[in-house]
Order: sequence, then C-alpha cells, then structure tokens
Amino acid sequence: MNIIGIRIIKTAIATVIAIYIATYFQLSFPLSAGLLAILGVDVTRRRSLLNVLHRILASVLGLLLASFLFYIVGFYIWVIGVYILLAYPILSKMKLKDGIVTSSVIVFHVFSVQTIHFDVILNEIWLLLIGLGSATLINFLYMPKVELNMKTIRNQVEDLLSEIFNQMSYHLKDSSTIWQGKEIIEVEKKINEGLELAKRFSENNLFRQENEWLNYFHMRSRQMESIHKMVNLVAQVYESIPQGKMTAAVFDELVKEVKEEFYTGRVLDDLKRVETLFKEMELPKTRKEFEVRSAILQLCLELKDYLNIAKKEKKKFLSL
Repeated sequence: MNIIGIRIIKTAIATVIAIYIATYFQLSFPLSAGLLAILGVDVTRRRSLLNVLHRILASVLGLLLASFLFYIVGFYIWVIGVYILLAYPILSKMKLKDGIVTSSVIVFHVFSVQTIHFDVILNEIWLLLIGLGSATLINFLYMPKVELNMKTIRNQVEDLLSEIFNQMSYHLKDSSTIWQGKEIIEVEKKINEGLELAKRFSENNLFRQENEWLNYFHMRSRQMESIHKMVNLVAQVYESIPQGKMTAAVFDELVKEVKEEFYTGRVLDDLKRVETLFKEMELPKTRKEFEVRSAILQLCLELKDYLNIAKKEKKKFLSL
C-alpha cells in the first residue's frame, strides 16, 4: 500500500478515536476533535510532532487574543474580522501559519457560546489535546518502513550507472556506437526518489541524526554532475584511438566497482596509471588527434572528480 493510502487510513482512525474520546468526556463540539485530528496527521513522526506543537501554540495564542477582543469589544461578527486581521499576520510572522485554521476553529467555538468562561476555555484546550493528541499517537504507533524500498532504489541506481559507464566504454572503443542516453534520465529520477524516501526515513527517526541513506543519495546526486560532463566529453571522441581504448578499460572496471558497497580505490589507481602512460606517449600529429586526445584527457579529469566524491563518502556505507 502506498504512503497516501496509509495516511488516509491513519487519518480515519485518529478522527474516530478523537471523536469517541471527546464524546465520552461530554465535551462541547466533540466533532471538532475529529477535525483537529485530521489536521494533525502527517507523513513523518518529526513533522507530525512539530505540526502538533505549532498548532497547539497557535491555537492558545489565538484563543487569548480573541478572548481579549471579545471581552473588550463584545461578541460581534465584525470582531472576528478584526481578530483575523490581527492574528493571521502575527502567527505567520511567528512561523505558526500551519496553526491558523486550528486556532480559528477554537475561536469560532468561543464566539458561538457568546461567553468567556473558564469552562469554555478548558473545553477548547481539551479538544486540542484530544484531537491533535490522537493524531500524534497514531503517527507514532505506525509509520511505513521505507528501508526495503531504498535498497531496491539503490540497486536500480547502481545498475543504471553501470550501464552508463558501459556505454561510455563502448563509444571509446568504437566511436560509431550510438547511445540514446535514456539511462541518465532514469537514474536521476531514481536518485530523486531515493532522496525523498531518505528524508522521510530521517524524519521518522527522532533521536538519530545520522542518515547513511541520505548521505548515499546525496553522493549519487553530486556524482551526476560529473557524469553529465563525462557524457558530453565522450560525445566529442569522434575517432577511435589507443588513448580512448585505454580509458575504456578504466570504465570497464568502473562498471563493476559502481555496484560495490564500499570504496576500493582500484579504478582510481587504474586511472592514475593510464594518465602516466598518456604523458609518456608521443604528442598528437594532427588537429583531429589533438581534439580527440584533449577530450579524453578532460574525461579522465572528470572521472577523477567522480571517484574522489566516492572516496570521501562511500566508505561510510559499509552497513548498508
């Protein structure tokens, strides 16, 4: 079942629980507890907790302001307009705009009973606690596990990267090879999916700050910048030359290493050996050879940047 479907189920359960509790304690406006529960359900534990805290604080501040206006001016409909003109900008400036609707529900209750009394205020506080508390309870009891999905996406990302490097190798060996490049679009889509799941996973772990999955997908996202540059440089290799075939051998090794869970350094060592051999070879004799060798040299530099990102980050992923 997808995340949206689960959220709907949680919202339904939290709403029913809130209404039942409010009715059991004979609170006024018990259905409003269900409305508050609907507003309190969120997609992650951390976001849900912040959401509830913001709504409670905004509601209490709104209730105090509205009570003051009603006490000083009276229970007139136009006073609600004054409340909105004053409260909404204040709550937005305090970064509590998510609580504007919640606070309005509470204020309208007070207006409807036409009195400011301790019992009325207490009733609204209990509605807040029951409605938003039910939502928080349901959120904390169950959140869909996303680790299995992230592992699947990681495998898909690495398969696509492997195929991208494979195609680069083919072209360096044979410049007549044609590649559509659809894997680049697909891998970026998968990386973005992984980032979204990793962020959700992080927000569901309130006390664990380090998120290896988030680091992993950020690493792949940064590496994509180098890959885009490498693809453009490979396209400039319009003739097969020995330097291209030597570089292709490095990419052949990368096809395998990209799927390994931790950094080995083999490809970087191979690349350094190839660069050393380049320096020992004769200078290009024609303009065409110069252009192609120049593109291959820049390709090696971009590949080194790609590998250095993995060298810094991939060692952390032994536990994945």
